[in-house]
Formats: sequence, structure tokens, C-alpha cells
Amino acid sequence: MKRILVIGPGGSGKSTLSRRLGEILGLEVIHLDRYYWSAAWVEMPKDQWSTTVDELVTQQSWIMDGNYSGTLAKRISASDTIIFLDMPRALCLWRIVKRRLAYQRKSRPDMAEGCPERLNADFFLWVLNYSRRSRPKVLKLLQEYGAIKRVVHLRSNREVNSFISEIQKSRS
Repeated sequence: MKRILVIGPGGSGKSTLSRRLGEILGLEVIHLDRYYWSAAWVEMPKDQWSTTVDELVTQQSWIMDGNYSGTLAKRISASDTIIFLDMPRALCLWRIVKRRLAYQRKSRPDMAEGCPERLNADFFLWVLNYSRRSRPKVLKLLQEYGAIKRVVHLRSNREVNSFISEIQKSRS
């Protein structure tokens, strides 16, 4: 595992898992939110974003977390392992609320500077509707690439912890 893509709804634990895997495997962790957003929550222009992702995926090894559906196929194609955190909706919603409270008026470590944590209606609804709107597209892509990529589909905290334990055991 040299190029690992971690995807899933907001609050599923993508950044936390990526950091943990980065420590275990000694790989650079690329949080896409740090690249996509500029201070004051300014989005990167689409053409520049595509170029940035092109540059990021050419690196020799990485753990990359984030969704950004417009570049998902490109990132899946460049990865050797895809981890889909398919966590329960209630857990994801709880975590985004908890995260908002924990990082009030501060940027979280996996976010660009100058982007204090926020929880607006659009993001809340995106997480709420992820299983209906985004999940089917992700599952289809994973099915398409499943024959040529390692796909890890994790559906609970227990499965995440078990996966991490397996990785740690394989490294010792």
C-alpha cells in the first residue's frame, strides 16, 4: 500500500484514519481540504483544482483523504488502495456537530488556515443525504475498480479498529 485513498461522508473519520495510517506506514498524508480551501472558505477555481489534484496524485506515495467528486475517478485511478468509510448516518452527523463544538473559531488540523470550523445547512444536508445521493455513485466506482485495486469497505468503528490492528501487525 503506497497510494491510499480514504473516502466517505463528512464525519466518517477520514482524516483521523488517514493520520493513523500515515503514522503506522510512514506515508505522507494529504488532506484535500487543505488544498481546496483558502482563508475565509474561498474555493479553488475548478481548473486550478484539477491541476492541483493531477500534481498530488503523481507523487510516489501518499494517503489522501477527501471526497470532491469531480476528481474522484482520477484519484481512484491513481491509487492502489481505496478505503471507503461507510459509517452510519447518525454517527457522522454526531461527529460533525461534535467537531464544530471542538474547533469553535479555529481551523482544524486537516483544514486550510483561516477556515474556522463551521456547520452550515448545506454541509449538514450533504451529510444527511450522503447515503442516498453520493453513496450509490461511490459504490459503483468501487465495484468498477475492485478487480484491479484493493478496496477496503469499513462500516463501523470496530471494523476500522480491526483494520488498523491488521496493518500494525503486518508492519511488526
